[in-house]
Amino acid sequence: MHIEQLRLKDYRNYDDLEISFENKVNVILGQNAQGKTNVMESIYVLAMAKSHRTSNDKDLIRWDQEYAKIEGRVQKQHGSLPMQLVISKKGKKAKCNHIEQQKLSQYVGNMNVVMFAPEDLHLVKGSPQVRRRFIDMEIGQVSPVYLHDINQYQKILQQRNHYLKLLQTKKQKDQTMLEILTEQFIEMAVKIVAKRFEFIHLLEKWAIPIHEGISRGLETLKIMYKPSVEVSEDQDLSKMISVYKEKFDKVKDREIDRGVTLFGPHRDDLLFHVNERDVQTFGSQGQQRTTALSVKLAEIELIHSEIGEYPILLLDDVLSELDDYRQSHLLNTIQGKVQTFVTTTSVDGIDHQTLKEAAAFQVEAGTLKKIQ
Repeated sequence: MHIEQLRLKDYRNYDDLEISFENKVNVILGQNAQGKTNVMESIYVLAMAKSHRTSNDKDLIRWDQEYAKIEGRVQKQHGSLPMQLVISKKGKKAKCNHIEQQKLSQYVGNMNVVMFAPEDLHLVKGSPQVRRRFIDMEIGQVSPVYLHDINQYQKILQQRNHYLKLLQTKKQKDQTMLEILTEQFIEMAVKIVAKRFEFIHLLEKWAIPIHEGISRGLETLKIMYKPSVEVSEDQDLSKMISVYKEKFDKVKDREIDRGVTLFGPHRDDLLFHVNERDVQTFGSQGQQRTTALSVKLAEIELIHSEIGEYPILLLDDVLSELDDYRQSHLLNTIQGKVQTFVTTTSVDGIDHQTLKEAAAFQVEAGTLKKIQ
């Protein structure tokens, strides 16, 4: 799939932009703070209905405006698909093929993107929250059911934490409501954990050979899901539920003392091992970057294997963060099969055929023009 046209209205520093892209590598050049990343982000937001940079949607609306609008025409195997997302202070409205989508979980997944930005290099060494967000965003693209489940889980988690706080402060004494919320919580938690196990298994399958290629056969990658409750991927849902119940029975008093839910998918993590050593703790910066790059390239292949089309790849200011060898490996992998957007201040020093044949655009103070 590829995005043919993009229109931005009052989005970040763009008042009104309409631009066409090519189904190959599109390089967006410009100095910092001119709007390169805003173009990348808008494509991501059009696909995912949320930003990778901010959780506050108001940040996406141009100064002093009521709303921002992103429109795109996506070319897929079965034809052209118009998409539209309007972001206002009241919320978001999404249209697919001119039809308003009642739920964002029905909208997400119509256009697939993989974003690789400098902060993704923190996927390995950053906080568990970064890795959980990565898992949720990626599964959500290929599984609308998962998106729905994670939204439900967040609501129940919020309610459960609120009730634990009431019990902690003695504003409530009756624990019946806590038992009901715990039951609902466990039901959603095991569905999410089972899907995450499945996803990590697939991701690892694609990432191992890619990592081996980048490390010239010297390193073997292992990716493991680390749940905060002692469940494993070979257990069925009913077994997982009983393990969860046992755990929550044991920690109930502690949770009431703390006024917060101590275990569950919101506390789980992802582990990366290279040659059986934890890369986060013991890996060199080079190994951490190779791992992050392998995971991102594996994501492209995983999405292709799930939906039968390659996603759109967004490389936001990341080439300058990679050495020549990793740059070449990345560009060789995408050559001719993935529509790619690259932002950079300059392509000087990147000697690769893919970039020589790319379409180039210049950004300056919220205007974007094609230059070749």
